[in-house]
Amino acid sequence: MDTPLTVPDPADATELSCDVLVVGGGTAGTMAALTAAERGANVLLLEKAHVRHSGALAMGMDGVNNAVVPGRAEPDDYVAEITRANDGLVDQSTVRQTATRGFAMVRRLESYGVKFEKDEHGEYAVRQVHRSGSYVLPMPEGKDVKKVLYRQLRRREMRERIRIENRVMPVRVLTHPDDGRAVGVAGFHTRTGEFVLVRAGAVILATGACGRLGLPASGYLYGTYENPTNAGDGYAMAYHAGAALTGIECFQVNPLIKDYNGPACAYVANPFGGYQVNRHGERFVESDYWSGQMMVEFAAELASDRGPVYLKLSHLPEETVGAVESILHTTERPTRGTFHAGRGHDYRTHDIEMHISEIGLCGGHSASGVRVDAHARTTVPRLYAAGDLASVPHNYMIGAFVFGDLAGEDAAKHTAYEGELDRRQVLDAHELIYRPLRSPAGPPQPQVEYKLRRFVNDYVAPPKTGAKLSLAVEAFDRMSGEIAGMGARTAHELMRCAEVSFIRDCAEMAARASLARTESRWGLYHERLDHPERDDAGWLHHLDLRKSPSGAMEFTARPVEPYLVPVPEFAPPGGPERHLGEVELVPVATAGPRDAAPAARPAAPSREPVAEAPTATAASPRLLELLGLVEDSPGLDVLAPYLEDTDPAVRAAAVTALGETAPAGTGPALAARLRDGSPPVRAAAAAALRELVEVLPAEPVLGGGLREALGVPDPAVRAAALDVLRALRLGDAALYATALGDAEVEVRVGAVRALVSVDAVAELARAAADPAREVRVAVARGLAAVRDPRPGPLAPLLDDADPLVGGAALAALAGTGCPPEYAARAAAALGAPAWQVRAGAATALRAAPSALAVQALAPVLADANADVRKAAVLSLLAHRDDPAAGAALAGAADDPDADVRAYAARAAHAVR
Repeated sequence: MDTPLTVPDPADATELSCDVLVVGGGTAGTMAALTAAERGANVLLLEKAHVRHSGALAMGMDGVNNAVVPGRAEPDDYVAEITRANDGLVDQSTVRQTATRGFAMVRRLESYGVKFEKDEHGEYAVRQVHRSGSYVLPMPEGKDVKKVLYRQLRRREMRERIRIENRVMPVRVLTHPDDGRAVGVAGFHTRTGEFVLVRAGAVILATGACGRLGLPASGYLYGTYENPTNAGDGYAMAYHAGAALTGIECFQVNPLIKDYNGPACAYVANPFGGYQVNRHGERFVESDYWSGQMMVEFAAELASDRGPVYLKLSHLPEETVGAVESILHTTERPTRGTFHAGRGHDYRTHDIEMHISEIGLCGGHSASGVRVDAHARTTVPRLYAAGDLASVPHNYMIGAFVFGDLAGEDAAKHTAYEGELDRRQVLDAHELIYRPLRSPAGPPQPQVEYKLRRFVNDYVAPPKTGAKLSLAVEAFDRMSGEIAGMGARTAHELMRCAEVSFIRDCAEMAARASLARTESRWGLYHERLDHPERDDAGWLHHLDLRKSPSGAMEFTARPVEPYLVPVPEFAPPGGPERHLGEVELVPVATAGPRDAAPAARPAAPSREPVAEAPTATAASPRLLELLGLVEDSPGLDVLAPYLEDTDPAVRAAAVTALGETAPAGTGPALAARLRDGSPPVRAAAAAALRELVEVLPAEPVLGGGLREALGVPDPAVRAAALDVLRALRLGDAALYATALGDAEVEVRVGAVRALVSVDAVAELARAAADPAREVRVAVARGLAAVRDPRPGPLAPLLDDADPLVGGAALAALAGTGCPPEYAARAAAALGAPAWQVRAGAATALRAAPSALAVQALAPVLADANADVRKAAVLSLLAHRDDPAAGAALAGAADDPDADVRAYAARAAHAVR
């Protein structure tokens, strides 16, 4: 139990010294520390948690969004894209650092052991997701990046230069009273509560985004899109140190999974064929994926009668869904698989309902952060900012590494500060930290924080108005007193209280900055209903904010620096800075004139009485007993009696517990439960086996249990057993071929997938006569997925009377090869009545000789079906060396389908 604390004497502070102080041990901070140490500096790395598992990167990363890999993208193109995405408001010198130094960073990370996806020839498997340029580089083992970086920090040569102090949280940057340069920080230990002072030659802030600004729709304080430990610490510390912040009115708003604090990961799904749709299955996204305009389109669709909005995956073939799952459920937000399983949802049968995240401040995903130059320097001498904290628009993970590297390199020039620390600043920091201990019975942090962030949602979240933003400022001013009165008894509670003060500072900055920019820009990021138009003539300027000598928040409109890469859509006007001073609030004390007569209030509509919900049945004692045991991760010997309990509910719970804890022997035990007499128990065992298939040992006893399960009358059990046998390589062609005779289609489809896994082409070909079209479709796709595919075995399926089968067989030719005789058949099929056949034929021509393919595909761009046109566009891209392809694609620029237009534009760009 935590021991109650007493307020320490400021004179008893623990004092530390270093050349370079890095605050935050996440993505940018780790790289800053490594680079500064490599340059010879003595580095102190402070982390309020533990560097081993701190920062947003520790949550997993499925890939890099902005890798400018030579041969796949050009730095100038990337700079232009980011300029467009940020509506012209960028300092291109900073964006260009990421563009030109990002690939070297990829190579550096690779030398540390970070894995990036490569093709069969060892080239980086960069994928095109944005409308222009290929920048997305998947990371198959992205869940391990932080572990790799921590291993670098702990290398012997680094340990000699880098001192890590975990559980130390700075709350203020200390500056020199004469020249304002950064000379250290004041903070405290988040476990012991001791007061800590650090003298430093330079300070690098790398504390991440302000993710805990808006309140998630779920109401959970820590259920945020961003890492919830990132509470705006660096934003507040930079502000109080006198640094300029910029773009604070440009919020981060993201699409995410409904009721789950994680992205839907369209970046991952789109290259596999997934896409965003409304409830009618219509693609609607017009703009690029890293622009705020996309969020306007998303919000409008969500609010219309066409909502909800989904990430569509259910149309994808099984092997594709499996590939998507293997990424999404093991790297970024690994709990998402559990979330979907808990709702009984599967990507094969359920598309992913999407929603809009709470607002936050983040340079890496929008543009709001501390103003920095091309060397990560802030406007305060010797103070640096890097990562999501720095205002380098859409910088993402690679940009965080690059600017951490830049900050470490430049900061390493400075040596430790040996002078006195300003006593007033030290005492102010001490008061901020320890004042909750003086009123331990005061309002607790969760209540105060909830109230504060509810105000953010009510008054600051877009769409914005001057009246609501003014109410927000009043609310945040009023809450300063409530925050000062919060109570705490432990060091951990002190940390949370300090975070609330940071959130309040960020909330006020967000509200005042949004008031100051009297236009709409960046789509949903800054949508002012009372100023709905973008005003390039008056507002193609950065909006900087800083703390004045009197303590007020004041603003400056700073002209955009001349572009290094011309972007025709924008022409920065230049000229001098405009000092705006403090922002003026909109009067909100009364609703209209005080002497106006009240309007008549309409009568409230009558309501029908609501029926009471049925009373829940009490859980059995054995079930409660089992749930209590699960907390201690029991072994199989402890769970075994519950697996044999007479109550099916207890057995099902025991199976779930096995799935959660996975002790030794889990696989055979679950396989045995596949033969349970209760359907819920069998279903739980099947789900658990599928969930754990990547970690279960492929032992013979498990294989034996799964083979026995193939005789169970329950077809879901037989299908699950086949899937696990295939995944663990515990079956063979003879076993799988036998399952082709199963009475259930689901099982026969599983048998086809299993036969593909062992390259059993002859057995697959025999299944082409199966009576179920689902099986024949799986066979068509499977014949293209074996290690050495050939078009010959597809011949019987190409003439199949079912359009889904024929379409799948034609599409498979893109994988097997489409020599002239097959290309002629595909070209003829472009006139088939069924759109599935036409789409498959268009896909097949991707692998056909160019002369025949382009001539056949050009007229298809006028097809009545959007998916057929999309397939034609993608196939024309494969023939981009043929001049006729470009001419054909140009005609698709005005296609009525958003996705077809987007692919045509991307393809046309590639042709150019």
